[in-house]
Amino acid sequence: MILITDGGSTKCDWIVVDNNGAQLHEKIRTSGLNPAILKEKKLKKIIRKSDELMAINHQVTHVFFYGAGCGTQNPRLALKLVLENIFINAEIDVQEDTMAAVRATLNKKDEAAVVCIMGTGSNCSYFDGTRLHQRVLSLGYTLMDDASGNYYGKELIKDYYFKKMPEDIKVAFEHKHNLEADYIKYNLYKQPNPNAYLASFAEFMFLNKDSEYIKALIKKGIRTFATNMIFQYREELKKVPVHFAGSIAFFAKNEIYEVAEEMGFKVGNFERRPIEGLVSYHTNQL
Repeated sequence: MILITDGGSTKCDWIVVDNNGAQLHEKIRTSGLNPAILKEKKLKKIIRKSDELMAINHQVTHVFFYGAGCGTQNPRLALKLVLENIFINAEIDVQEDTMAAVRATLNKKDEAAVVCIMGTGSNCSYFDGTRLHQRVLSLGYTLMDDASGNYYGKELIKDYYFKKMPEDIKVAFEHKHNLEADYIKYNLYKQPNPNAYLASFAEFMFLNKDSEYIKALIKKGIRTFATNMIFQYREELKKVPVHFAGSIAFFAKNEIYEVAEEMGFKVGNFERRPIEGLVSYHTNQL
């Protein structure tokens, strides 16, 4: 029995397949498991809270976990130890979420491409057909994550407080969210997963995409992301497409195409939920 996991900061999707690649259960969903943010105790608690996972934990032989926060060694090893503690009969493979995006978006296994993630967080890598190249290590939502859900959440809140929002958007934003300063600060500084809290504001943006203010905000984030992340691979971009994974990229597809034309890179595939592509990938490896 094999578990394939797409682990974001907001949520984790788990799919169970047998050794022939047949899916055995409905997709299991838990809260996010970002080991760069959450401590070991919290990671264990989230997994153990799932009755579906605990019902099969002794039967699982392999866990392929692709996760936000797993791009650096210490968080990756911490999560691996947690998974080994729970799935005691399984071989555990923990990789960064960028590799999930690579395997989910490529047209063929050995295709070269620049691959981007735009979900709760964001990242960008180059896959040469064999190896993944990461030229800048992510420092997380506080310093990086341009064009991600938490980036747009920060921009919306700042624009609201700095009185930069058009009046109609301001009124709608107030109606949708609790914008009391104490409530926002409590969620940012006293609660776990502040990045996921910030990303929860991004839905408002896509519900109001007819606003010129919102369109400009989306494109501003994509331009910044392209400048800082995609154009790390300036030479590679002359030869390969840029694929995108994650819900923010999926819903900002039109704006990504517009920025790509403006800045001169070729857009490839979009995958809203990498988990489906990962199942196909690992099924073909069995």
